[in-house]
Order: sequence, then C-alpha cells, then structure tokens
Amino acid sequence: MQLDPQLLEILACPQCHSTLRVDEAANELVCTSATCGLAYPVRDDIPVMLIDEARRPTA
Repeated sequence: MQLDPQLLEILACPQCHSTLRVDEAANELVCTSATCGLAYPVRDDIPVMLIDEARRPTA
C-alpha cells in the first residue's frame, strides 16, 4: 500500500474524527478511537473513507 504521508496526516475518521493508523496486513486505515475503531479499506492505493464501506470492529 503506497499512501502519501501528507495525506495520512490530514485524514481523519469520518465517524468520530479521530486519527487513523495504517494496517498494512489488512490493507486498511483503522480509527484509533477506542469507542469507534472502524476500519476503512484501501483499494488501488485509494482510501475509501465512507462509513458504509467501513468494517466494524469485532469484539
């Protein structure tokens, strides 16, 4: 996954506005909030920042 570091600095979770971390293994950007934790897919090096497309965290 090749994401511009400057892009990662300005992206935030659309649900709760927390910062995101890169999960290379799952090819996702994951919300760092303990209460949200949504995982947004990255397809063809483009983050899909839609809440409806995000994966909910598993308990």
